[in-house]
Amino acid sequence: MAWRGCFLRWTRGDICIATTRGNRFPLCTQQRCGFRKAPKKPEVKKAEVEEAALKQSELIEGVHQRKGVEPPTQPSPPRSFGRLFKPLVFTVGFSGCSFGAAAIWQYESLKLRVQTYMDEARAEWLEKLRPQKEGDLQKQVNQWWDSLTQGQRTVSGIIVANALVLCCWRIPSLQRTMVKYFTSNPGSKTLCFPMVLSTFSHYSFLHMAANMYVLWSFSSSIVSLLGPEQFMAVYLSAGVISTFVSYMCKTATGRFGPSLGASGAIMTVLAAVCTKIPEAKLAIVFLPMFTFTAGSALKAIVAVDTVGLVLGWKFFDHAAHLGGTLFGIWYVAYGHELIWKNREPLVKMWHDLRTKGPGGGGAL
Repeated sequence: MAWRGCFLRWTRGDICIATTRGNRFPLCTQQRCGFRKAPKKPEVKKAEVEEAALKQSELIEGVHQRKGVEPPTQPSPPRSFGRLFKPLVFTVGFSGCSFGAAAIWQYESLKLRVQTYMDEARAEWLEKLRPQKEGDLQKQVNQWWDSLTQGQRTVSGIIVANALVLCCWRIPSLQRTMVKYFTSNPGSKTLCFPMVLSTFSHYSFLHMAANMYVLWSFSSSIVSLLGPEQFMAVYLSAGVISTFVSYMCKTATGRFGPSLGASGAIMTVLAAVCTKIPEAKLAIVFLPMFTFTAGSALKAIVAVDTVGLVLGWKFFDHAAHLGGTLFGIWYVAYGHELIWKNREPLVKMWHDLRTKGPGGGGAL
């Protein structure tokens, strides 16, 4: 009897462990163990187990709802608009810093141009007296650089940066870093820095070549309209803003996935030129015989991206394209007057800071 009693106590302990770990009913566990004798209060324990299971399920469902994650039975990916608060703050802050830095850059450029005017004139005079070397590589590079327009010289740095990032994609040891920081995805843990870095990131050479060709083609027009400093501020801000629009659309629709490329920023450049000069004639590079106005091209671009966004086309990030296009239209219509023409207080503050510091000069 003593041995039997010990066996029963051991069995009951096993039953309790099985009930706690597996959330199973004591009656079923006892039947598998071969004991027909039920506990004294099986209904009470069963009700308690059911109540605990119900509370646990409600708790799990509440956690999913708070985090914005749908139950595991549904195939839709998690959504949470609360995660977009940091990207929103980063978008506003980065855009403001871009225009502020552009205003200071313009001030410093004008100041340096005035201060070095005589030095440049003296250098040109000495260059004429110095005997020229035929076949000098540096001379040829300088002549080529001088033959470029101001817009082409401005976007050359952007093209070089995109080419370097493309080469980094070909290094196997950098793949994890490239995916983390050079692709934008609202479902990723890193949200802010990829908004900028993905603008300079292309995985395919054809993708980069197409984007850089469009940027090179419109560089002279956009820089002549805005100037190099303002253009860089608009370009960088456009990359971040178009990525944020992509974040919002992906979070709203639940269609998560990585995106990369400069298409959003380039669409801003294209939209700005087409809005400012709607009567300009454009043509497709492979079909030069078909020409159309810039205004018609802009309407077609907006229509295609809108349809692609509604129908869920996945080949392009139509949300980023549409966000960049709308930002370009808005900036030419209102943003230039609202932002760039009100930069004088910041420039004056910087001028006062520069003149009061060590080695400060007079007024510009």
